[in-house]
Amino acid sequence: MTTVFLDTSYIIALETADDINHDLTLKHWQSFIQKLPRMVTTSYVFDEIITFFNSRNPHAKAVETGERLLSSPSVQFIHVDEILFFEGWRLFQQFDDKSYSLTDCISFVVMTQLGIRTALSFDKHFVQAGFEKLPYKKE
Repeated sequence: MTTVFLDTSYIIALETADDINHDLTLKHWQSFIQKLPRMVTTSYVFDEIITFFNSRNPHAKAVETGERLLSSPSVQFIHVDEILFFEGWRLFQQFDDKSYSLTDCISFVVMTQLGIRTALSFDKHFVQAGFEKLPYKKE
């Protein structure tokens, strides 16, 4: 079974009915989840997701989304500790020609360390950094 990285933009699109990518994501998710995939994400991505939903929805939506992610047996959470933080920070410093966020760089480090090649994401930065992303969307 292939392991994929779960990014903020995918969850936002999946959970937000008026998101431009919602229909594509929902269709992708409905077939993808049947394969019982293993997904990895980080505490920084989790923070982005919860912050997004809490700032644009009732607090309960952020809690509900967070609880579903935290309780999912398919999702492995990588806590960003001091070592991982500084590895991401070093990578972030190298890319002065890109608009990668620190969270992106930490995600790239985790993916590289775990041998993950594909992200569930709509963020073009994953492709720029040499990874693949799903679902495929013509840009």
